[in-house]
Amino acid sequence: MDSLFPKYDVIVVGAGHAGSEAAGAAAEIGANTLLITMNLDAIAKMSCNPAIGGVAKGQLVREIDALGGLMGKVADKSGVQFRILNTSKGPAMWSPRCQSDRALYSKTMREELEKKENLHFRQDNVVDVLTTDDGKRATGVKTSTGQVFEADAVILTTGTFGNGLMHIGETNFGGGRSGERASIGISAALEDLGFEVGRLKTGTPPRIDGRSINYDKLEIQYGDEDPNAFSFMTESLPSREEQLTCWIGNTNEEVHDMLRSGFDRSPMFNGTIDSTGPRYCPSIEDKINRFSDKDSHQLFLEPEGWNTYEMYLNGFSTSLPEDVQYKALRTIPGFEDAVMLRPGYAIEYDYFPPYQIRRSMETKITEGLFFAGQINGTTGYEEAGCQGLMAGINAARKVQGKEEFILKRSEAYIGVLIDDLITKGTEEPYRMFTSRAEHRILLRQDNADLRLTELGHKIGLASDDRFEKFKTKKEAIDKIHDLFADYTVYPEKMDPMLKEQDTSTLSQPVKAKTLIPRPELSIFNLMNADPELKEKAQEITTDELVYEQVEIQIKYAGYIEKEFEMVEEMKKQEDTLIPDELNYDKISSLSSEGQQKMERIKPETLGQASRISGVTPSDISVLMVYLNN
Repeated sequence: MDSLFPKYDVIVVGAGHAGSEAAGAAAEIGANTLLITMNLDAIAKMSCNPAIGGVAKGQLVREIDALGGLMGKVADKSGVQFRILNTSKGPAMWSPRCQSDRALYSKTMREELEKKENLHFRQDNVVDVLTTDDGKRATGVKTSTGQVFEADAVILTTGTFGNGLMHIGETNFGGGRSGERASIGISAALEDLGFEVGRLKTGTPPRIDGRSINYDKLEIQYGDEDPNAFSFMTESLPSREEQLTCWIGNTNEEVHDMLRSGFDRSPMFNGTIDSTGPRYCPSIEDKINRFSDKDSHQLFLEPEGWNTYEMYLNGFSTSLPEDVQYKALRTIPGFEDAVMLRPGYAIEYDYFPPYQIRRSMETKITEGLFFAGQINGTTGYEEAGCQGLMAGINAARKVQGKEEFILKRSEAYIGVLIDDLITKGTEEPYRMFTSRAEHRILLRQDNADLRLTELGHKIGLASDDRFEKFKTKKEAIDKIHDLFADYTVYPEKMDPMLKEQDTSTLSQPVKAKTLIPRPELSIFNLMNADPELKEKAQEITTDELVYEQVEIQIKYAGYIEKEFEMVEEMKKQEDTLIPDELNYDKISSLSSEGQQKMERIKPETLGQASRISGVTPSDISVLMVYLNN
């Protein structure tokens, strides 16, 4: 099929959070890239909560940034409030989060993408994926205007737009998100190629006029006193005083009764919606139905940006009829006079069960075709962004004739997410949690650069400036660690501070490092107690994040060492590749369920095979013997 346009190396379809990262990464690595989206004014639009990060999601954003991606940098430039969650727990659980200016985030992402010399834009609606006659290799895309764009690799990041159907009570209509039409055609084209398709659901709450709220009835929530950036390259953030505040409210039984009055007209309960929604972010009607013993649910009123009075009511996602939404909303304490700017809605959309992709995000059926984001069954900007980043990297590397770039479960939350999708699949929108990562003490948000920036620089994504800054930080960490390991502290300087911190005093001089594991002490306690130690340390660096890193490494050294030992034990299985063409039906000693599951999923490594539900340890032993013969 003839094209009016030059051939590209990579085409990215969709400019949401997955598509933005995919296009940015592919172009930065050197691929001539085309980003096609239905609306160039809605690049990286925050269709749901205007926030980035959160529990485990914050770790994903820091990993995206450490590799050289865009989300962390854009979040810092557009954030209106910054917080670290779970600080009462250990550092493996600390998770950065920022409230974002919705419009500014989208504008800033577009600006960052427009800086990429190899990236080109097209506003259009892709309706077909073009392939060779046998469907074995992607060759480009076709749009609704009849135009053909050719490429050696295609990345689909269709989000909720694939056959999107929106619901507000008994009313439903086609759409990808509020005010934007659905994308029709791609799902049918992929089914024709042999892909399995499914349906999922997500939703969003009503938006509120912030001037109509009685804030005296709500609890104020400030940002952190000393805000932390997402990007390792960010130099400064707005102070706590400059940041916007959020507010906490609660439903009550009166609110619940009002919501229940509309259940007979709810698409969730009358059979109109039969797809599965996110378990860990349910609608308000689902919450009061499933948790009928609770008489209250917490709500978070969050600003949409610096220069708007529109507010997002987190925790009140709903698809109930608009009149029920309105009446229930005005029953919430503090919301008696609330003005609803936009009603909440649910949206059903197509996804493609992720056993159909490889660890590189390339599909197994069609070479050169990559999936990223909600098309793979995930939910959340952060989960989408990291998939897009990996798809963009690997699409570019494929075109350039380079080997795949893969992150293992022991290297990154990104590796955990992709491995979970491929080996376990998902029948509901997948969300990342710290509990999903068995090596989370190694995969902390604070050490994402130590784990990944060298890899990002090696593949051409992390810039030279970023790499030099990383090396300087790493050298400082090593020097501070050595200083505390070698420096001797004495009872006369330490004991007053130790008594104040309610921990045992010294009977003799010791190395400073030996005191840091005490839970009552921080590295700064020691420095403040010994001016000479503080002076020596500050001659090396004044960066508090360096000191935090050294403290974590010393305090949790035992746990970290055990985790590394576990990783080494698993490494053999993770590195044992399984040929694509392996016919499991011919391995008679495998269990029938093991045969069926592995034939369907086609695991790429022995370690991946061992995590498939229904594959037994004896199946892995049999497979190991078979591969060694």
